[in-house]
Amino acid sequence: MPKRRQEKVARAVKEAVSDAIANHLSDPRIEGLVSVTRVEIAPDLRQANVYVSVFGKSEAAQNKTYAAITHARRRIQSLLAGRLQMRFCPVLQFYRDEQFKKTLQILKLIEQAASELAKPDSVESGERSTESE
Repeated sequence: MPKRRQEKVARAVKEAVSDAIANHLSDPRIEGLVSVTRVEIAPDLRQANVYVSVFGKSEAAQNKTYAAITHARRRIQSLLAGRLQMRFCPVLQFYRDEQFKKTLQILKLIEQAASELAKPDSVESGERSTESE
């Protein structure tokens, strides 16, 4: 269970990394929406695992964007060091967060199942109305 200090540093890292990606990177490979979903900080505050969701036009564009972000890791870390007032700046490791995509897929499946359940009811009620006439 993370301590209060870890949570506070994680929030600061999340804000700084989000700002760096949105405003301070000028890589043309970064396309679409990039969201920092969560940050996990090691207990000694020396390492930070940054989880990023990338939403783009295609899978290839998403892969390019993720590659550009991991390539700019040192630049992002230097911008982070300028914002944090700590003795050590955490070393950043980027990971793709696929949880949001999975959630969207599940919601789509639920919506499809609900629409399929609604269709037989309308067909049955239409049959009943013709039968009662």
